[in-house]
Amino acid sequence: MILGFLGTGRIASSVIEGIFKSKLKIKKIYISPRNRIIAKKLNKRFKKVTISRNNQQLIDKSNWVFLGVTPKVGNKILKKLNFKKNQKIISFISTINLAQLKKAIGKNSKIIRAIPLPPISIRKGPVPICPPDKQVKNFFNKLGTTVQIKNERLSTNFWATSGMMAPFYELLKILSDWLVKRGIKRNEAQKYITSLFLALSEDSAINSKKDLKYLVKDSQTPRGLNEQALKQLRKAGFYRHLEKSLNNILKRLKKV
Repeated sequence: MILGFLGTGRIASSVIEGIFKSKLKIKKIYISPRNRIIAKKLNKRFKKVTISRNNQQLIDKSNWVFLGVTPKVGNKILKKLNFKKNQKIISFISTINLAQLKKAIGKNSKIIRAIPLPPISIRKGPVPICPPDKQVKNFFNKLGTTVQIKNERLSTNFWATSGMMAPFYELLKILSDWLVKRGIKRNEAQKYITSLFLALSEDSAINSKKDLKYLVKDSQTPRGLNEQALKQLRKAGFYRHLEKSLNNILKRLKKV
């Protein structure tokens, strides 16, 4: 199979990196020349990656095309490109919906929207796709865990939660900075905090069939440190603002 990546930003490069760590049988990957620095790095690192002369050449040579450009760039260039009949298109663009993509690309192409995140580079994490597609499901199952969603309106909720990646990293940064201010070396502080949250995430994933409220309850003891922290954060409106942020992201996505 020959793949083409229109756009070579963080997500596209993470997917490409994950592909070469997987057992997927890929003949060649064409990448667009727009982000020259990232494109050259991928070309140098992986023998099967070739920088295309332009976006149209990439489309002409690929069986599947992945759209990894920003919404602004997508709206500008997609309607000018000629996609092949029945070509499979996988879009990573957050604020261009299926109807808009079909209008820009053409109704003969099979279009799937997918939400991979940077951990796909280490073949970790969920990848929601909409609409369901057996081939795309099997592809992403080799890079992470595919979640198939039939209803695009419902899939928008997953796009909203994907916006919590940067806030999560900011939380790790604040906790690490707090330790550094108290005399802990930066590398030790960051190693501790990232390892702590990795362990908590793995534990929650193992217990994900339970209602998560039980993990919240079980992690506290009367008058303990976790009880104190949770009460203070709730009182300060931390979680209320978190939910408000999600609602605002969802409103933005629904306006598309």
